[in-house]
Amino acid sequence: MSRPIVGEWYQTQEGDSLEVVAFDPDEETVGVQFFDGTVEEYDLDTWDEMEPVSSEPPEDWSGSLDVKGEDYGVDLGRPAGENIGNPLQDIDGYDEGEEPG
Repeated sequence: MSRPIVGEWYQTQEGDSLEVVAFDPDEETVGVQFFDGTVEEYDLDTWDEMEPVSSEPPEDWSGSLDVKGEDYGVDLGRPAGENIGNPLQDIDGYDEGEEPG
C-alpha cells in the first residue's frame, strides 16, 4: 500500500493521469484531480484498489483547460516555459523597434 503524496502525479492501471491535491490520514481520504480537470475524493481502500503508480506530470498542460491552441495561435502540446516569442506582436500598431512606455 503506497501512501499518496500531495502534489505528486500518478497514473492508474487504466492509464489515467491524476494529481493528489489533498490527503487526510485521519479521515483516510485522498483528493485527486485528473488531467481533464475532474476532481474526486477516494477512501484509502479505493486508492489502494486503483493501484496508482508514481509518474511525471504531463507535458501538455492544457488538459483541464477548455482551450484550443488554434484559438490563441500557440501549440498547447509544447512543454510549458518554452519561448513563445514577443506577445506584443499581437497588438495592432506595435512597432518592433519601439520601446514600450
